[in-house]
Amino acid sequence: MAILHGGPDAAGAARWDFSTNANACGPAPLVLDDVDPTRYPDPASTALRETLAAYHRVAPERIVVAASASEFIGRVSTAVALQAPGAGVAAPLPGYGDYRAAAEARGLVEAHPDAAALVWQTLPDSPRGRCPALPPGPALQVIDCAYLPLLLDGAPPELPAAAWQLWSPNKALGLTGVRGAYAVAPPADPWRERVEALAPSWPLGAHGVAMLRAWTAPATQHWLQAALVTLRRWKARQLDLCTSLGWQCEASDTPFFVVRAPGLVERLPALRRHGIQLRDTASMGLPGAVRISVQPPAAQDALLRAWLETRP
Repeated sequence: MAILHGGPDAAGAARWDFSTNANACGPAPLVLDDVDPTRYPDPASTALRETLAAYHRVAPERIVVAASASEFIGRVSTAVALQAPGAGVAAPLPGYGDYRAAAEARGLVEAHPDAAALVWQTLPDSPRGRCPALPPGPALQVIDCAYLPLLLDGAPPELPAAAWQLWSPNKALGLTGVRGAYAVAPPADPWRERVEALAPSWPLGAHGVAMLRAWTAPATQHWLQAALVTLRRWKARQLDLCTSLGWQCEASDTPFFVVRAPGLVERLPALRRHGIQLRDTASMGLPGAVRISVQPPAAQDALLRAWLETRP
C-alpha cells in the first residue's frame, strides 16, 4: 500500500503549502532553544517522561515516547501482530493512511470495530476536521490526538479512560520537520510493556526531546492559544475566498477543511506549478475532494491568483 502525505514532494517544498495541517502561525518560539545535538539524549527519557506525566497528571510509567506518530502506529501494529497474528484492525475511513498501511504490512486484516483487536480513532478526524463520537473501547483502542490542540470550535470531548492517547505536538507547534511523539497508556494496561519492548534504543533525538519538553511549558501553551485566535480569523477569510470561487466547503472544527469543486482535483498539477500545493484526499478514502489547511492572507491571495491563472 502506497503511503501518501502532504508537504514537500519530488519538486521540493511548495511556495504556498495548503497540503499539511501544520499550524500556519508557527513555528512556536523558544521550542528549540538550548538544544545540544552533540550528545545522546537519555534513552529512557526519564526527565521527559516525568514532565509529560505531570502535564497529563498521570504516573510516569504510563508515558510511552515514540520517534513519531507514524513510528508508534507501526510499533503498536507490530505488538498486536505478534500477540495475535492475522487479527482484525479498524481504522477511520476516510482517514490517515498509515493506520491501514501498518496493519497490511504486518498481516493484520480490516475488521469492524466490534470485532477488531485494535481500533484507531482520530480526534478531530482528518481530512474532515470533525469530532466524532467515541464508542466504548475494545481490547486495544488508540485515539490519535494530533489535531486536538488545534480545535477551533467546541469543547474537547472527554477521552475514554480505557483508551490510549497518542500525541504528536509538532503540528500544533508548526514544527512538522521535528519528529517526536508520545502516548499515554491506560493505567495497568497489559499492552504497555509489549509496546515498550519494541522501541528502538533512542526513540527521540535531541530536537524531539526539546520539542516535547517545551510542549508542556505555560509559555508554549499561551502562544498556542493566541495562535488559535489568529487561525479563526484566517479561516473565516479563507472560507469566504473559497466560496467566492464556487467551491463547496465542508464544515469543520479545525484549521483545515474539505472542499469540492468541478475540475479542482484535475487542476492540482497546474496549481502545483504555480507554487500552490493542496492535498488530494483520494488516498485517505475520500475521492473527488481536496483537504485545504488554513493559511495566512498572503497565501490565500496567491491561491486566488493561481486559480484564475490556471483556468482552462
